[in-house]
Amino acid sequence: MWSVLWTAVRTHAPYVTFPVAFVVGAVGYHLEWFIRGHPPPPAEEEEKSISERREDRKLQEIAGKDLTKVVSLKEKLEFAPRAVLNRNRPEKS
Repeated sequence: MWSVLWTAVRTHAPYVTFPVAFVVGAVGYHLEWFIRGHPPPPAEEEEKSISERREDRKLQEIAGKDLTKVVSLKEKLEFAPRAVLNRNRPEKS
């Protein structure tokens, strides 16, 4: 008899646990806002994505700079890492 009962409970468990979990969640949600005393704040209309915020920050950083003054490649001593370009070449004496 016990095996038949446990088989029935195991078979119909999803149909019992989902409504119970739904009721517990709904009661907990409303109880939490009742205790806090204020309703949840309304969501902002449209929040900027991370990439949009990054682009805005970069634009603000370069707003005061003169972008025409750059260091020429002739003035730079080394513009590429030596380990990459000279890996298999012997050192010149």
